[in-house]
Amino acid sequence: MRKGAAALCGAAVMVAGLLTAVPADASAPHGADTAQAAGLTWQKCATTAYPTLQCTSVSVPLNYANPRGRQITVALSRVPHTAKTSQGPLLVNPGGPGGSGLKLAGFVASALPKAVAAQYDVIGFDPRGVGKSEPALDCRPGHFDPVRPDSVPSTFALEQANLERARSFAVACATKYASVLPYINTVNAARDLDAVREALGAEKVSYFGYSYGTYLGAVYAKLFPQRVHRLVLDSIVDPTGVWYDDNIQQDYAFNDRHLAFLAWVARHDRTYRLGSDPAGVGAKWYAMRAALAKNPAQKKVGASELEDTFMPGGYYNGYWPRLAAAFAAYVNDGNSGPLVQAYRSLGAVASPGDNGYSIYAAVQCRDVSWPRGWAQWRKDTWAVYDKAPFMAWNNTWYNAPCAFWPTTGLRPVNVANDALPPALLFQATDDAATPYQGGVTVHHLLRGSRLVVEQGGGNHGIALSGNPCLDKHLGAYLTDGTVPHGTNGIDAVCAKLPDPEPKSAKAASTAERGSTLHGLLGFHG
Repeated sequence: MRKGAAALCGAAVMVAGLLTAVPADASAPHGADTAQAAGLTWQKCATTAYPTLQCTSVSVPLNYANPRGRQITVALSRVPHTAKTSQGPLLVNPGGPGGSGLKLAGFVASALPKAVAAQYDVIGFDPRGVGKSEPALDCRPGHFDPVRPDSVPSTFALEQANLERARSFAVACATKYASVLPYINTVNAARDLDAVREALGAEKVSYFGYSYGTYLGAVYAKLFPQRVHRLVLDSIVDPTGVWYDDNIQQDYAFNDRHLAFLAWVARHDRTYRLGSDPAGVGAKWYAMRAALAKNPAQKKVGASELEDTFMPGGYYNGYWPRLAAAFAAYVNDGNSGPLVQAYRSLGAVASPGDNGYSIYAAVQCRDVSWPRGWAQWRKDTWAVYDKAPFMAWNNTWYNAPCAFWPTTGLRPVNVANDALPPALLFQATDDAATPYQGGVTVHHLLRGSRLVVEQGGGNHGIALSGNPCLDKHLGAYLTDGTVPHGTNGIDAVCAKLPDPEPKSAKAASTAERGSTLHGLLGFHG
């Protein structure tokens, strides 16, 4: 599904041309100085990387229809503004659903130009049910412990084993959190954001969301358009496909991104010695998968764990050298050590991941209705697998608890909005987790929005990741609302960053640590 920006935007030129340009609002929101926010006591929670980070929490209703009933908490972090005048809070979210945003506040404040960051109180938050927020859900600890059944259900027994895992997870959630699950959804998370705004004492807030955070931000802007000062959405969820259809589109896009990885390995045959033909390299990868399905590496990495390990390469190509080195060590030398280490670093799910997955399932399964009959899931996934085998079944099983979820789905939110100041949208053309069409769709739905495209880029989460062209647009927008103006449905195009250079397994394992952003954004959304 890799297509150029112009090709995908061409059909939308007429609609974009009908939009009325909205001048950027350069004025700061009234009452935006959060330093005097009543009722919040900020405590130091500094880290070595983020020495000015502060933390607190806000109480919100579990059920907004009963605001005086049971209360839960939303954990917050803050890097305070340092300029004499402030543009108010800038809420930041890494996606998920289920991602913790507390450290992201420190990253964004440090990655923005100093003069820009100084104007904002950068606010991170753990959405309801996540991380430091209470209660933090963990439906079935160890759900992803190795070795799991092969994700591809080539036999009836494998299909039943995977179905039982999905059903057991849904039952565990229902058993532990029956009173909470009906209220874990995107709309309530958006309402929480407005409760945070009120607690901060701000009339308006700015918002910067990645991945699922783009959908959360769009829903917040739909519910509270008058409260939005600036809105930045990066790597954009298609709101017209949440969530079943969006996951199917992910399958095709991740397969394309995996093919790009295999082609990169083939171009660097001198380093990895896996062949110079991408198809031949791909055959060796699937042969490795088949071997691990029969004999998991060190009783840790079977076929499903191999997919878990290589999936992050679809999010961020900075992982490619390490993955390629592990691949080569296994195939060429019979050495599974680098592969197991890569799994531990990139694919294994620890306790925070169990919490994140619990919220991922709780939000997506409650947000909308999913097919309840397994026959449709089976039919659709085999159809995808026939063309895009890399992640088709792995992704299906990741979402399969929704077929058995104890709560019914809500109606999707129509995020179309003509009451906002201009929003700034960032989208890479070859993004796998949130395919390009999502950016185009939201650009049309948010009147006056501006779309900045990273042409040929395949990473997920692109602003503040080292591309100076993208960051220039972000800095200008957050400074005074300046937005680019373009034609043909695209307002600015930035060239992608170069692909990584090959490295040895040891060098690759350390070099990837430089991508702080992608470590904070995580995987699966």
